[in-house]
Amino acid sequence: MADQLAKRVTAQDVAQAAGVSRTTVSYVLNGRLDSIPSDTQRRVLRAAAELGYEPSAAARMLATGRSDIVLGLLPDWPAGYNFAQLLRQLTESFAARGLVYLSHTEMGRSGDLSPLWLKVSPDAVVVFEGAGQDELDKIKAAGIRVVIALFTKSSSAPGQIELWDQHIGRLQAEHLAAAGHRRLGYAWPADLRVRVFAEPRLAGVRAGCREQRLDPPTVHTVPLDPEGAAQAIIAWRSSRPPITAVCAYNDEVAVALLDGLRQLGLSAPADLAIIGVDDMPFSAFTDPPLTTVNYNMDGVAGYLATVVADAIAGRPTAERPDFPAFVWLIPRKTA
Repeated sequence: MADQLAKRVTAQDVAQAAGVSRTTVSYVLNGRLDSIPSDTQRRVLRAAAELGYEPSAAARMLATGRSDIVLGLLPDWPAGYNFAQLLRQLTESFAARGLVYLSHTEMGRSGDLSPLWLKVSPDAVVVFEGAGQDELDKIKAAGIRVVIALFTKSSSAPGQIELWDQHIGRLQAEHLAAAGHRRLGYAWPADLRVRVFAEPRLAGVRAGCREQRLDPPTVHTVPLDPEGAAQAIIAWRSSRPPITAVCAYNDEVAVALLDGLRQLGLSAPADLAIIGVDDMPFSAFTDPPLTTVNYNMDGVAGYLATVVADAIAGRPTAERPDFPAFVWLIPRKTA
């Protein structure tokens, strides 16, 4: 017969081992030490350590009024390499600040999520995509004190990391302009689920073109297949004057363009310069190696975790970092 699960150690067990009351244990373990003699404190802490006592989440919440849980509301984004990295970095960054990060994927369904708040009781909610003021107000009305939006539906009120993506696009345009290109294209992703990233990146490319006194980029959708990418390349090269360089939404789209060039008997950068985003693991091994833009995901995750932790604790909001310092160019051979 399988071994039975070990009985959970309770605060009452600690009280009996230390020879004190349950209330005294509660006071000591929750830091309310003013009226507790130091030798009693030591006995309680020693007994808790020897028994391996861990307070339950419910008990901690009753004692502190906080769950220390941060709930992330995720849309149905493609579960790619960088998305997994972002979730890992967020989990580590929140943990370093004493918070537990949980994710809930909405999968495009609408409806009342209030049962979720009742079950999880988060101290904060991070809304990843398309947060309008009505949605934010609804979450706050459910009793959630802290609500952070990463992307918003309003261009006048950007979310916490939209400016980061804008700097990515601006850096792409600046690099191509510095290489002498005067007519740029933008390779828009075919997967509309990622438009929340693509829109600010394209806005950054447009801003970079204005700053370099270039015409706005010519936008074509590029599917992740060589034939579709080749059609976009033909359209760019048929422009008068022709497009000579393209800012791709990400490295996957950039690789599709490299395959499209091969389909046409062309090459980068001689016939079309290409610059990607993300520095995916394969980017250094394409033929030719892909010029791309990378970013400090750990730094951004740390900033977001600090914003949330400060808001939960009632501290002043963390100062927005210098986002250009979070983004850098990796020059290789395609641009």
